This record gives sequence, structure tokens and C-alpha cells, in this order.
Amino acid sequence: MRPLAPTAGLLILLAGLALPLRPAAAADRCSVKVDSRDGTVLVGASHVSGTLRWGTTLGQELTAVDAATTCTTPAGHATRCALAGIGNPARTTVPGGCTIFLADDGPSRCAAYVTGCRPVPPTLPCAILPANNVWNRDISGLPVLSRSDDYVDSIGRDAALHPDFGGALYRGAPNGIPYTVVPSLQPLVPISFVYADESEPGPYPLPPFAPVEGGARPGVGKGDAHVLVVEDSTCRLYEVFAAKILKQGAAWRAGSGAIFDLGSNALRPDGWTSADAAGLPILPGLVRFDEVAAGEIKHAIRFTAPVTQRAYLWPARHYASSLTDPALPPMGLRMRLQPGFDVSSFSPRNQVILTALKRYGIILADNGSSWFLSGVPDARWDDDELHALSALHGSDFEAVDESSLMVDPDSGATP
Repeated sequence: MRPLAPTAGLLILLAGLALPLRPAAAADRCSVKVDSRDGTVLVGASHVSGTLRWGTTLGQELTAVDAATTCTTPAGHATRCALAGIGNPARTTVPGGCTIFLADDGPSRCAAYVTGCRPVPPTLPCAILPANNVWNRDISGLPVLSRSDDYVDSIGRDAALHPDFGGALYRGAPNGIPYTVVPSLQPLVPISFVYADESEPGPYPLPPFAPVEGGARPGVGKGDAHVLVVEDSTCRLYEVFAAKILKQGAAWRAGSGAIFDLGSNALRPDGWTSADAAGLPILPGLVRFDEVAAGEIKHAIRFTAPVTQRAYLWPARHYASSLTDPALPPMGLRMRLQPGFDVSSFSPRNQVILTALKRYGIILADNGSSWFLSGVPDARWDDDELHALSALHGSDFEAVDESSLMVDPDSGATP
């Protein structure tokens, strides 16, 4: 914000998400639906000239649809094609990522998105920033800032902690900030920005199937409408704010955009925003189910506050307020769960999150609701379990002074 678990009974809609820059005589105009009689997942495409193959990862369409030859007409239209034979779970199970990729015996492909399903995010192919990056540094031993009480009071001493992510749908859309991963074959497309003077210019490898924050279908989001894309061949992170798909994915527009090298400690130019108000990357601060399931979160977590100061602290690069009251928190503020907070009564997975709040803390990255923690929507989250974290309040946190970790004001590297 800038002031100044899937089943055949789910709603399945036509996506029509053909990748741009594709030869005309190729499989396109993909669709997907569920047969109400037996729950079979059915796909279709036009301009089919060979065997129609499918997969759940772009570029890995290796499995022919069941009885592919019988669902393709002489005119090259494939309709009601089942993904697998009778008795195979793939016949009636929506892919975890909500997208079915179709290829026509070659490089031409398209994507059909299943709306109403609860996604399982793809595996991240790259390490998220160097180990010595400030996001990844243990801050449990750093001193408390002198204005810690002021900042806690401003954000809300009695306000509850809120995990702003989960497994269930919220208003028909996945709950949290999603991301996707694309291979090198993903075409670059032009993108225009409202804040073009503080955005890296396009083109960006944003696919038509990219999930948008707050959106029930790709390309259309609500709220901040973030889009996060990791390009696996380069380990570059592309993040945009207020994203909107154009021309079925042949172009995009957005409020702002930023490109980060996930292997670098470089910060954005001083004074620049990013897809986040503080000028920071978003993905490094998201809670992900896979790391919680593995037993450890090794990075700080992104959070929001309702009113902020016209100032920012390293490693932030940008403010989003006209208020100069020094009792208000600045962007980039690092806070942590107080060391004496007892986590033993919480579930093992929640203890992983709480331990990270003590060890790595939280970083103020945007204006928003009090103590909202950011995470990735994932069907595997237990929302009731996450809700138990609301037992924490602002009074359980303290602001820390991380200035001793700064080696260079233009770098996120730490000693």
C-alpha cells in the first residue's frame, strides 16, 4: 500500500491462457473442466496437430492424455480429453499448482488454470539471497532500540499477531502472497509501470498463468495484487505490485516492478520503492510451508503496520508516509519476539514459526494491518493451527538495533 484441498466438486472455469509469441498453428486456447457425472478432469485445446501431452510443470509435458487420438477432431480441436485412464488418480485429481500445461508434440504449449482449487506452490530452485544477507542473519543477540516501546505502542500493544496466509480460500482466492517459477523457455513480455522512474524496465518473464495476490484466477488480483516470479535458469526474482494482465498475457501493467539477483546482496538504489513500499524484496520474507515442515525458518519475516514514519532504516530504501512523528515505526524496522516468551504450548509447526520470530525477527515492509505476517498460500496449511498464533500480541515484541550488521549502506551483506 502506498499513500502520496482440491476435489472434483470444485468450480472449474475456462482459463484461455495461451502463451504469447507462439506460432499460430499450434495447440492453444486451453480449457479445463470437471465432468459432473464421475469427476473426471477434462482438458481441451484447439489447433492440435499431434499427440496432446500434459504435465503440471511448464516444459515437462510428458504424459499423453488418455486416448488422445479419440479426443482430437480432424479440424484439430481436442475436447473432453481425460488426463488419465479409469482408476488412475490423475483422472479425477486437480494438480496441486492449479495449472495444467499442454504441449502439442513440440515447443508449442498453453496452460489451463483450475479456479477454486487450493494451490501447492512449486519448489524454489534457488537459494534465497546469500547466507550472510541481513534477511538471513540471526538477530537474537542484538540490543533493543531505545524507542522500542513507542514503536510497539504505535503498531498496537494489544493488537493480536495475524498470519496473513493459510490453506483455505479467502473470498474465493488463495490466502497469502503467491509465487511461481518459470524455466528459461518462458517468453519475456512487455510491462508498463505507474512508478516507472523507480522500476526496472521490462520485458519480464511473466507468464499468463502467474498467480496474482488476491486473485481467484491468473492475471486478476485484489488488494496489492503482487506477482512474484522466479526464473530458474538465472535465479532472478521478478516482483511487481498492482499487477494486471493484458492481451491474454502478451503484456502486463503494474504500479511498480523490481528485479533481484537472488545470489547477490545488492540493494535497490537509495530512495527507490520496489513491489513493496520499503523497497525490499518480498519473497525472502514470506513464511513457506515447506520450510516449516522441514523444521526451521532461517530468515526474517515480512510484516505490516497501519501507520509508519517518513523514514526508513537499512536495509529498506523507501518510505511510504508523510508523517514525521519519531514515535512512529520507520520502514525496515527489525523486531523480534521477546526471548522469554514461552512457545512450549504451541504445536510443533507453530513452534518453528515462533522460534524464527525470536531468532530472525520480522521486518516492516509495508503499510497495512497491525502485526500481519506474510506467507505463501498453500493447501497444506492448517488454518486452525495458524490461528493459534493470534495468542501473541504486540506487547510480546521488541524493536532491535541492527545497525552493527551494516557493512555497506548499499549492500545487504553482514559481517
